[in-house]
Amino acid sequence: MGDSSVNAVVRSNGQTQKPGWHYTGLRETHPAGADDDACTALGILAFQAAAPSIKQRTAPENPLSSSRRGFLKSLSRTALVLSLEDVLGLARPFAQQAPADQKPKSSARQSYSAEARPAPKGAPSPVAGTPLGVQFVDVAKEARLNVETIFGGEHKNKYLLETTGCGAAFFDYDQDDWLDIFLVNGWRLEGFAKGKEPYCHLFKNNRDGTFTDVTSGSGLEHKSGWGQACCVGDYNNDGWNDLFVTYYGQNALYRNNGNGTFTDVTKQAGLEQDRLRWNSGCAFLDYDKDGHLDLFVGNYIDLDLKKTPTPEEANCTYKGILVACGPPGLDGGKNLLYRNKGDGTFEDVSEKAGMWGTLGTYALSCAAVDLDDDGWPDIYVANDSTSATLYVNQKDGTFKDQAIEAGVAYSPDGKPQAGMGVSVGDYNRDGLPDLVKTNFAGDTDSLYMNLGEGSFDDKTYQAGLGVNTRLLGWGVSFLDIDNDGWLDILVANGHVYPEVDGTEVDAAYAERKYLYRNLRNGQFEDVSMTGGTGITAAAKARGFAVGDFDNDGDLDAVVNCVNAGPQLLRCDADAATQKRSWIKIRLVGVKSNRTGIGAKIKVVARTGSPVLNAKPDASGTPAPLVQIEEVRSSNGYYSASDLRVHFGLNDAKKVDLVEIRWPSGAVDTLKDLDVNRLYVVQEGGKVLKNESLTAAKKKG
Repeated sequence: MGDSSVNAVVRSNGQTQKPGWHYTGLRETHPAGADDDACTALGILAFQAAAPSIKQRTAPENPLSSSRRGFLKSLSRTALVLSLEDVLGLARPFAQQAPADQKPKSSARQSYSAEARPAPKGAPSPVAGTPLGVQFVDVAKEARLNVETIFGGEHKNKYLLETTGCGAAFFDYDQDDWLDIFLVNGWRLEGFAKGKEPYCHLFKNNRDGTFTDVTSGSGLEHKSGWGQACCVGDYNNDGWNDLFVTYYGQNALYRNNGNGTFTDVTKQAGLEQDRLRWNSGCAFLDYDKDGHLDLFVGNYIDLDLKKTPTPEEANCTYKGILVACGPPGLDGGKNLLYRNKGDGTFEDVSEKAGMWGTLGTYALSCAAVDLDDDGWPDIYVANDSTSATLYVNQKDGTFKDQAIEAGVAYSPDGKPQAGMGVSVGDYNRDGLPDLVKTNFAGDTDSLYMNLGEGSFDDKTYQAGLGVNTRLLGWGVSFLDIDNDGWLDILVANGHVYPEVDGTEVDAAYAERKYLYRNLRNGQFEDVSMTGGTGITAAAKARGFAVGDFDNDGDLDAVVNCVNAGPQLLRCDADAATQKRSWIKIRLVGVKSNRTGIGAKIKVVARTGSPVLNAKPDASGTPAPLVQIEEVRSSNGYYSASDLRVHFGLNDAKKVDLVEIRWPSGAVDTLKDLDVNRLYVVQEGGKVLKNESLTAAKKKG
């Protein structure tokens, strides 16, 4: 067993003792029926030097429990769980630390070697091995998305800053219910001549399958820099969704003026930062349920380029190749939470809200969603090279990191992973939101099934995602690609290091995507090679957004790539799949925030594709399928998807029930709705719009 597979618990008896530590190995008893991957060796490390950066707690009286989850819960309630490498790093004499004016020693990230293996045989699936019914085709050029995202060196990176890339948004800024596109842009170390600086781009949907770049004159063209993520929401409740963009450096809040222009209100909103930060993923959420959207901003690394070593200075390598240093050896950033004061301004409540009391660091993407079904939004954060973070809302303005107790912190064998993107969806249709997270090359992506009451089970291998370990995942999303009512998974891949090109240590820098079809039995089928050229073509992909840009009733994706043009993956369905039904719902809050973020939508319809073994009713009619989705301001890696929530309905001829639970606590119910229509529903149950969508004519 390698050191990285050993977890340790730092504990103190409360007495002052000389620095020192000892290690005693403990192995958990293998519970009957437990999965081998879920049973991992654990250790208790008594680290008796009080490290100032460690919040010490009393050790559990009886650390061995009857199950891994119970054991981890007992540990994490009373102790701090660290990987052995982290503990050893804390135990190093402080005299060995570099002086403040000296560049710290650093190292590249570790390599991963997870075993790729197929899923065990599951219940019979009605769709396994059948034709997919859809093809994804890249139509970016035909759609006139004719810009290139600039981000770092093309063939060699000096710093990790050049690797993360940018997000994208399907953002209907003019509220015509035709999705427009926003692409975050980046920078290069050498800078640009005045007037040649790259900036983010806004494309207006022409309703014919093409877009027009309307950035110039929009107010979005004035800021340049190392752009990262974007998220969408109506922060001032004026009826127009606004845009927030994170940067290495100052972030930007753009107020939508409702006339095709935006105003940068970062300073007047109180969001200017007093120090240089590497801001990462973001999400609007109403964490205190006061009707005003608050803002979470992840932070990746406290990066000072003047003090950060180059690959040559620190001999930072990945599988023998010199690459940008970090994240190991570099200080992690502190995540931020801004409370909306309701007057157009925000206040920083990060520390008092509990954002800084976490085990994991190096935050990348985030998902704000009610994961424990208590009516209050929580925040899940994909961290790079450390344990993930799950901020559980305590309903009093504070959060607690309970990722370990919940079972969403580590890999199945208890190892930290290099998390990148995260998406939320109920893939097994049990009414509970599940999590999918992308990870580094050599590792599996992660699938966490929600068990209820704040607990999850890692189903990565059992569900079939363990068949792939070679590629490096960034963007990810649950989406129903074929409108059968069951959520599939799309993953955008691309290596982090351009230096791997021309070597054989890993796949190339540009990589194909993964596409997994939901088999409706708790498992997925890898259909990547039959999903169309948009899936199989290699790309230097990072973030992507999901939405129906051509209003033809199926879901497409826009992908932001580094040092390349974007991809616009149009979903083309065959004749049989085109006959399947769907419904879209867009919400307008009144007492709740205007965008309806945090509202839960339940759709009940007799789709002909019910949960397996569901009992028919007394007349023998097949059981209806119940789908639940929550409105979210961000999705995947650094991106924001269509705020019109889409439900595939398969063979349904009508929707029996739509139930909307608003953040305010109000509940609206609509019955017997027609399919293949967009419904815009205002809080209180009033239908503001009920229309059939006219599809754009396909070109290319």
